[in-house]
Amino acid sequence: MTDAHNADGFATRAIHVGQEFDPTTGAIIPPIYQTSTFVQDGIGGLRGGYEYGRAGNPTRTALETLLASLEGGVRALSFASGLAAEDALIRAALTPGDHIVLGNDVYGGTHRLIERIHGAWGIRNTTVDLADLDAVRTALATEGTRMLWIETPSNPLMKVSDLAALVTLGHEAGAVVVVDNTFASPALQQPLSFGADVVVHSTTKYLGGHSDVIGGALVFAGEELAEKAQFIQFAAGAVSAPLDAWLTVRGIKTLDVRMKRHSENAQAIAEALVGHPGVDAVYYPGLPTHPGHELAAAQMSGFGGMLSVALSGGAPAARRFAESTRVFQLAESLGGVESLIGYPSEMTHASVRGTALEVPDNIVRLSVGIEDVADLLADVEQAVGA
Repeated sequence: MTDAHNADGFATRAIHVGQEFDPTTGAIIPPIYQTSTFVQDGIGGLRGGYEYGRAGNPTRTALETLLASLEGGVRALSFASGLAAEDALIRAALTPGDHIVLGNDVYGGTHRLIERIHGAWGIRNTTVDLADLDAVRTALATEGTRMLWIETPSNPLMKVSDLAALVTLGHEAGAVVVVDNTFASPALQQPLSFGADVVVHSTTKYLGGHSDVIGGALVFAGEELAEKAQFIQFAAGAVSAPLDAWLTVRGIKTLDVRMKRHSENAQAIAEALVGHPGVDAVYYPGLPTHPGHELAAAQMSGFGGMLSVALSGGAPAARRFAESTRVFQLAESLGGVESLIGYPSEMTHASVRGTALEVPDNIVRLSVGIEDVADLLADVEQAVGA
């Protein structure tokens, strides 16, 4: 980040950090460096430190510089996917025999990675309700605990975790505190400011924002772990491609205004569904009745675009609802400008069916886009009536 942008506001940094115009042509948008290797000025004479695309690329550097600025970190690393980022972090921070404490409603893919991939290599884990601080403290006391994994708001039940309290507990136990900030994005929440050690993102979601790129990122509060993760990234190679990095930067430029609209639309839909005869519960932290409402209001600057609904008619009603929308499209993923609807128990969270992390089969998850709110409301109301 250039010194000139250090003190700028979030929206200004989102547009300008790492995005200096091309000095050769004056192009306002930096070029995509679509190259696999870089010519050296003699053996070891690297131009700007670049030698091979897996080790570094100027377009990727621009994204990493931008992400570090927005999350308030010392360094960021951009990966081919969110799970690739998580995998590199776990291997950088832990060794076989270590223990991870994570929320009992963590993203199914994260649990699958930790339980089935790293579990096979000797990494143990305990899932716990992160709202129960005594239970967290007990789990952290397990021998070999080296990491506390937080996801707030959580996926898909929108539980809000107390970042400050959990960071304190994690550090008292000697654990690296990781926060998945995908749902909130740095536009609404900056976990490093609460003392977290690492932020993880699926940049596929709100950061990219247009459902046209897969990516992941890690942002670090300190250099030591960043160096270890960067080595894993280089040695194992799960880097983001130049075009993917460029698309993600392009998306981030409008992150601030998009998150405001996502939040406004989601709030309207949540309020409209509360009390509907076909709805048992609405999970959205912007509702005063949500158990994490006050906490979310304190540690977030908005409530985001994600909400879930429990249908009173059970699984059959949930399925009909998910398959009856017109503007909301039935699809995996979230965070794009268009609205999506999903059935977690058989889509995003199918991998945790039959476990303690199983999502109730009457839950439908909505990723509320930035379309006209009247159209979204009409769509949801006719679908829940189905």
